[in-house]
Amino acid sequence: MDKEIARLQQMIDDSSRIVFFGGAGVSTESGIPDFRSVDGLYNQRYEYPPETILSHTFYRKKPEEFFRFYRDKMLFLDVEPNTTHKALAKLEEKGKLTAVVTQNIDGLHQAAGSKKVYELHGSVLRNYCETCHQFYDVQKIVDSSGIPVCACGGRIKPDVVLYEEGLDQNILQGAVKAISEADMLIIGGTSLAVYPAAGLIDYYQGNRLVLINKTPTQRDTMADLVIMGSMGEVFAQITI
Repeated sequence: MDKEIARLQQMIDDSSRIVFFGGAGVSTESGIPDFRSVDGLYNQRYEYPPETILSHTFYRKKPEEFFRFYRDKMLFLDVEPNTTHKALAKLEEKGKLTAVVTQNIDGLHQAAGSKKVYELHGSVLRNYCETCHQFYDVQKIVDSSGIPVCACGGRIKPDVVLYEEGLDQNILQGAVKAISEADMLIIGGTSLAVYPAAGLIDYYQGNRLVLINKTPTQRDTMADLVIMGSMGEVFAQITI
């Protein structure tokens, strides 16, 4: 991997508008399970498949079971940012990274210090009343039982994008603009299997497209550099 790391280092050194596009593999080293690996969420057994539970239809029809699963399997509040999160925050601080585009909902990029983060799928740290739109932090969900309810009587919904729901258009447009203006795009910790998020990389027009993942992705042939390995292992070797 030494040759690939050296090439990645040179690309970073030569770039001034880097965008990082990341998925679940960015946070696994903080102790948050991914979705599609052997030990991931989708390969564990529940009364309903996770894809079903995390759908808008299930949320509306069986909210008690939705929140039971959500509290048990989607909230990881004692985790800390890892090497990758910290490296990306430092790149932004140095003025070389312009944005992080993430499919994760854990808030770890911001916890590491990143300022410009486009959360395509929302965040478990934010919640809002569907009736009066009052916002609540995640502790409101943790401390409640059953269906969390606002003071006005409305149901409190996590500010995350469920299956069957569309992405926030303002966040989407911001991510598209950042990627289209980037002189380097680093994609890490994602299988690039979830659309429309994965399709955002098509807006990149440069010649420094880097893919870092433990397993092959559908876009490897498009990349200027492919590194097969863990995110932390790679970023630990980069000098910023």
